[in-house]
Amino acid sequence: MDVFAGTGAMGLEALSRGAARAVFVERDRAALAALRANIAACRVEDRCTVLAMDAERVPGGEAASLVFLDPPYGQGLVPRALARLREVGRIAPGALIVAETGRGEETLFEPIAERTHGAARISIWREP
Repeated sequence: MDVFAGTGAMGLEALSRGAARAVFVERDRAALAALRANIAACRVEDRCTVLAMDAERVPGGEAASLVFLDPPYGQGLVPRALARLREVGRIAPGALIVAETGRGEETLFEPIAERTHGAARISIWREP
């Protein structure tokens, strides 16, 4: 699952490396157009679902074993999106979660790995 997908780079990369399916969540119209064009260019339409909506409104569905989150910085969106995804059963137990946040943003979890690059912090953890 690629949440705050933008152009879909993370989800498409996962597909290229063996993921069976990808669910993309994006609400911005320009990003959605680029995302859909990229899915078509990669010829993986049959393995993708695009949810054109806010991450805090995602409906229930298949639980993901790998979740990428790359929201706009400084808005506290990762905890809110994760709360919704958990609430509707979209995150499988033991799922690997990768989140990019602003370097100074507070996180509410203990990562198994973390790296900072300029203004960004990448945090990785496993869902209980």
